[in-house]
Amino acid sequence: MDSTAGRGADGATVAATESDDGHRHGYIDNREAHLKRLRRIEGQARGLQRMVEEEKYCIDILTQVSAMTRALQSVAIALMDEHLSHCVLDAAKAGGVEADMKLKEASDAIARLVRS
Repeated sequence: MDSTAGRGADGATVAATESDDGHRHGYIDNREAHLKRLRRIEGQARGLQRMVEEEKYCIDILTQVSAMTRALQSVAIALMDEHLSHCVLDAAKAGGVEADMKLKEASDAIARLVRS
């Protein structure tokens, strides 16, 4: 098991672990940065809720929705880049069926991101 630890959204200590198959995920080295960005996005979502509760101007809310969408896309792109440069690259070097599966998985994930 990886002994890297951090804080979850609720402040509790969370240990970074390997996946069930013993594989270390490509994003682990940037885990804290990703968590920091996701916490910031979580704050943006709360801010959007507050704006609606306070009946703020529609365009101001839409501007914040757009900013939050870009922030989520940025996290997704970073995770995809790390997946490609770690998980997919390792599988491609090993070859065989797993390489084909990882490439298909990455292609499907990219298609989902493009559609959203």
